[in-house]
Amino acid sequence: MREMCYLWDMQRPEHTAFYEEVYEIVAQIPPGKVLTYGDIAALTGFPAHSRMVGRAMREAPDGRGLPCHRVVNAGGRLAPGWVEQRTRLQEEGVAFRQNGMVHMKRCRWEIDKPEAENSTIL
Repeated sequence: MREMCYLWDMQRPEHTAFYEEVYEIVAQIPPGKVLTYGDIAALTGFPAHSRMVGRAMREAPDGRGLPCHRVVNAGGRLAPGWVEQRTRLQEEGVAFRQNGMVHMKRCRWEIDKPEAENSTIL
């Protein structure tokens, strides 16, 4: 059992560096677009660490001006208890489905596409 714990520790990203990388990615999400926790985890090179991305978002420093409201879960669900998130996204033109979730096909930021192709007419 001890060996398994050791192997797990070897595969985990270093906390501070991982958080910094998450914040750099989040800072680049353009208005009107969203990324998922899983998208961000994959971009850091640790695709299985979406929960760690969630922790980084929860602990994001206020003074950095990060657009944390542009991060949603894989289904487009907003952060529980954060009422302002929907308002901020709507102000940026993010489309929502009738069930209250972000319309991911329209609003998910596809990083590998040029920005002109990536923009969505709502």
